[in-house]
Amino acid sequence: MSYSIVWFKRDLRWQDHAALAHAAQNGPVRCLYVIEPSLWAQADVALQHFEFIRESIQALDAHFRSLGGEIEVHVGELPLVLSKLWQESPFENIYSHQETGNGHTFARDIAVNKWCQQHQVVWHEFPQFGVVRGLKNRNRWQAAWEQHMAQPIEEIESLRFWKANSVTPLTMLAPQHLQHNPPLRQRGGRPLALATLNSFLKARSIGYRGGISSPLTAPDACSRLSAYLTYGCISMREVVQMTRAQIAQIPPQAVKQRSGLTAFISRLYWHCHFIQKLETEPDIEWQNMHRGYDNLREHEFNLAYFEALKSAQTGWPMVDACVVMLKETGWLNFRMRAMLVSVAAYPLWLHWRPVGEWLATQFLDYEPGIHWSQMQMQSGTTGINTTRVYNPLKQAQDHDPYGKFINRWLPANRHVAPLLDLAVATREAKSKLHARRQDPLVRDGKNEVIEKHASRKVFSKTRAAHIKQPVQSNQMGFDF
Repeated sequence: MSYSIVWFKRDLRWQDHAALAHAAQNGPVRCLYVIEPSLWAQADVALQHFEFIRESIQALDAHFRSLGGEIEVHVGELPLVLSKLWQESPFENIYSHQETGNGHTFARDIAVNKWCQQHQVVWHEFPQFGVVRGLKNRNRWQAAWEQHMAQPIEEIESLRFWKANSVTPLTMLAPQHLQHNPPLRQRGGRPLALATLNSFLKARSIGYRGGISSPLTAPDACSRLSAYLTYGCISMREVVQMTRAQIAQIPPQAVKQRSGLTAFISRLYWHCHFIQKLETEPDIEWQNMHRGYDNLREHEFNLAYFEALKSAQTGWPMVDACVVMLKETGWLNFRMRAMLVSVAAYPLWLHWRPVGEWLATQFLDYEPGIHWSQMQMQSGTTGINTTRVYNPLKQAQDHDPYGKFINRWLPANRHVAPLLDLAVATREAKSKLHARRQDPLVRDGKNEVIEKHASRKVFSKTRAAHIKQPVQSNQMGFDF
């Protein structure tokens, strides 16, 4: 009997899984996850990513075994693994979600597509987020996002597994070279994703507005769903629909919770908005979004400064405390992430690419589309944003006035002198950037970036709960 391959990647769930649902309608399914050696050799991966995936696959496998099946884990490059399976027992269809990953997964998908053509296998791909493949311009993107989020949750009426009686123990061994697995990181799996979402919708969202900026309150006030969305333990559509359903149930007097969830919906929108940038222009992973900023920092990279930043030895307590928290938990709130990139880009004058590779390994929720867009935006190389400079001394005063956060993550008797004069170094960095911005050729190139990547609307609070029609505006946003 013929069967279909369901290739799991960053979509480690069984509910609202379009690829699995459509494959199930076509007969028996063979569920597959492949540990690709070349993927795990990339500079942007870490042991914490592998372990989170392993935990998520264990939860997925437990669910499948309750239904009489399993998820198979194979090791090898995709074309070779597919060839081996196809030679053992030919199949005619592969089902998977689209992936907007790093450059390596992009090249891998091209190789898989070539393999499918050579073997006359049909590869069915489905959108994972509100990201549109082959998008010509941004004019219709918002409507497409809303259409995707409004579609019914993909349900599976019946699921038949190929060779369901031949289940084998699930084993996943991490490549030995992988490092960095924070002891306090979040654990993977759909049950934990649902528990995290429910606790946020029912209670923690009350502190969302006003609580997500400080690293003291953000661990509880933020949704903490980012890693679960990154690895697909829960779908974006599920989160959007459950959040909107919760908003509809909130009584009028619960202003803080309604305000928090409304703001959260806007963040979900921006999540896909940024991933769309990498989908549209994969090169922004390596090169400046605005090419007029080439060679601005590349040839002045100070390795000693970079090592001091990575080892939490900058001498600016707020920066160093954030680096330590990141190493211990794999997570940091958005404002503190922006501060780290700002400090790297301006006073330390470090190019965003090496800094971005390091931070990718530190962030458990590393999402390439969001990550590289933010690295460039905070570094000033998009060409369409105001200069974003986060003063770490002011951030400490604003968000840790009593030093509780710094004292938690840094030893009390620690004495590290600042690497340099913050005010002088920042002023010099801004002067260099602004001088480049005044170049007529750089100014002329701005419109091309706006046309390709800028948002076509302003996300208003009244529309955040449930958007009906696009709001027309002459302003184009690019930030949260």
